[in-house]
Amino acid sequence: MATIVAQNSPQVQSPRSPQSQNMLFLTVSVMDPDKRGTGVQAYMSYPVITKTNLPDYKGPEITVERRYSDFVWLRDRLFEKYKGIFIPPVPEKSAVEKFRFSAEFIDMRRQGLNVYINRIASHPELRQSEDLKTFLQEDGETMERLRFQETGIFNRKPSDLIQIFKDVQSKVSDVVLGKEKPVEETTPEYEKLKRYIYELEDHLAEAQKQAYRMVKRHKELGQSLLDFGKAIKLLGACEGESLGKAFSELGTKSESLSHKFEDEARNLLMNFEEPLKDYVHDVQSIKATMVERANAFKLKCELSETTKLKEINLEKLMLVRSDKVGEAEIEYRKLNTESEEATRRFELIVKLMDEEMVRFQEEKTTDLGLAFHEFAKGQAKLGKDIATAWRSLLPKIEACSVSSH
Repeated sequence: MATIVAQNSPQVQSPRSPQSQNMLFLTVSVMDPDKRGTGVQAYMSYPVITKTNLPDYKGPEITVERRYSDFVWLRDRLFEKYKGIFIPPVPEKSAVEKFRFSAEFIDMRRQGLNVYINRIASHPELRQSEDLKTFLQEDGETMERLRFQETGIFNRKPSDLIQIFKDVQSKVSDVVLGKEKPVEETTPEYEKLKRYIYELEDHLAEAQKQAYRMVKRHKELGQSLLDFGKAIKLLGACEGESLGKAFSELGTKSESLSHKFEDEARNLLMNFEEPLKDYVHDVQSIKATMVERANAFKLKCELSETTKLKEINLEKLMLVRSDKVGEAEIEYRKLNTESEEATRRFELIVKLMDEEMVRFQEEKTTDLGLAFHEFAKGQAKLGKDIATAWRSLLPKIEACSVSSH
């Protein structure tokens, strides 16, 4: 689900392909941001350009300014309304102040937001959302008002995942302590899915951790080569002409290779570590959907059980010809309607989750395949550059060695 950042603007339907000239399309581009405000009030404002031929948009090209919290608002709204669908995660917010406005972080955030919004725009259900249309078209004042309504002091953000998981942990504690009887879906297929999701999260998190270490290692090697290059040049200045020249070239090659290590570190970060991190967040979104499924299953079971009790009570009242039959019948019919609706909601979540898992697996195969291809290609190129650089120095170093004997 996490499109590699090299694919800058994935499209719902490509308007450039001959077979889709008359087809509907929706493309979104998140452009380089500008810094607004000062101090703790500072934030980045991203131009968001939408190109579409969909009839319910204001025009073929729309440009709006959006801040990070607007993207979060959209994610929250979709999570609230589309139960059973895996809502793409918003890129992480930097917790360290000094990194918030660094060039690398800003570029990484922009590309992450670009991937995020295009994944929504390319989803067959989410792309029809009124909230997406609002996000892509309304002015900044409207978005600010909507954000305030959602995050005001008396309102709870619907997709506050931390609170959701706290609530789940509390429920688990109640079950363990015997305060509440567990109501859980235990079909073999769903148990298999849950095991897969939790194992996948662990493996992805470990892979992302090791990818981070590789990025860090490449940066350290680049800095070491840069420092070595400077030092060996200074050493060469103290030597004779032949050896001094060889040392100078060695220093120059080291400095050149340091830049290649830095470039590869960035490539690893953007096209390998970040996609892995995105998939860790994707799995967390799946787990949040599983929580919603569990809540829907529990409600379905509770209403079904209560409806049965009401039905039994109604039958008893009818047998004794009680004057409370009419009231009991109204209660039963109302509860039965609610029970049927809860069952339909649960079954819809199950259906949507099944479809989403197919989509998730297909996209994961494509995205991670591309990520590993970028990794292997980058490492092969770096290895070739290193070998070429050192090999070109060997004759000169050997000549110095021979002349010294």
